[in-house]
Amino acid sequence: MKTKLEICVDSFDGIDACIKGSVDRIELCSSLQFGGLTPSIEVLEFASQCKIPLRAMIRPKKGGFFYTSDDLKQMLSDIDMVRSFGIEGVVFGATKPNGILDIEFLEELVAHSFGLNKTLHRAVDTLNKTVESVDVGIQLGFDTILSSGGEDNALKGKSVLSEMKKKALGRIQIMPGCGVSAANAKQIINYCHFDWIHSSCSMHKNADRYTDVESIKSLKNAIS
Repeated sequence: MKTKLEICVDSFDGIDACIKGSVDRIELCSSLQFGGLTPSIEVLEFASQCKIPLRAMIRPKKGGFFYTSDDLKQMLSDIDMVRSFGIEGVVFGATKPNGILDIEFLEELVAHSFGLNKTLHRAVDTLNKTVESVDVGIQLGFDTILSSGGEDNALKGKSVLSEMKKKALGRIQIMPGCGVSAANAKQIINYCHFDWIHSSCSMHKNADRYTDVESIKSLKNAIS
């Protein structure tokens, strides 16, 4: 089974690049320079017209993944907004200051995400033990965990990602992400096969960041 490609984008042009590059799924965000925040209504509306499966980030503010009751209200409202556009899934995570997942907070988000697919995002890479997120993610009802294996990038974290995949036993997808490119994707997949891989395929021109179609195509070729 060949590995599928998810690309995260935060703009109309990024969505167009994903369409041209024939990606398998798009993660919709805003402010990728801050690791991705909840996408705008305009981006959700534009993306909802394409035929590629979509998941939307639910993250109300930059910084860590410790949230307040007001943040929870905002995130629940954002999930409703995403659902209203017929988007297939949502992406979120929440932690406590002591380096564990915030189970109660996540339970509320998961319960409110009825009918949607759910990715537990790279908040897991801030945990004391990233591998422990696998059992928690399964118990909560996520279908995917996006992770770099607790390292700066997925290549460095490939051994932990492999351990996570073995622990998952097919009950949840482990999707490597962060720093994934055509140059290193094969190393990650050859170390341990993953059904999905995640990247931004972004380039910088002057002060601007953009999603590069050729990078998408090269990455797809590398994992096919």
